[in-house]
Amino acid sequence: MPYALTLLKELVKSQEKIYVMISQAANTVIAMETDLNLGSDTKAIEKNLTQYLGAKDGQIEVFSKNQWTAPVASGSNPPRAMVVCPCTMSTLSAIAHGSADNLMHRAADVVIKEQKKLILVPRETPYSAIHLENMLKLSRLGVVIMDANPAFYQNPKTIDDLV
Repeated sequence: MPYALTLLKELVKSQEKIYVMISQAANTVIAMETDLNLGSDTKAIEKNLTQYLGAKDGQIEVFSKNQWTAPVASGSNPPRAMVVCPCTMSTLSAIAHGSADNLMHRAADVVIKEQKKLILVPRETPYSAIHLENMLKLSRLGVVIMDANPAFYQNPKTIDDLV
């Protein structure tokens, strides 16, 4: 989860409005990999992320997976861009096949159909042929597949430097 939290920190710095959809699994992994316990309901997650990231009140809005009235669920109000970080192969597959059975999948579907920027950051390796086919399908639609591979040419000294 270092990539996701670092991305959120940078978005907060840029003063962007941030819509967050976080799966139960991602919430659990954040708690396991960091010292951050976000809570279990959207308001607690919103409050804890705002505090942890030093965001302004209202800068971060958290939606549940079934919150179909969220702005990101509608093509009449698409976000300029969306990042799924990290992106499981299950989510990548759902997006590749147009399945919109939760808000994250629906928001990605909206971003694709409205031809906005969608970036997926797969976390799992190794990739199977099915994973690669799904990534290729999405790439042909203009989706950016950005593997979470740290760069060493900058001579990082710490894990944070890698992220």
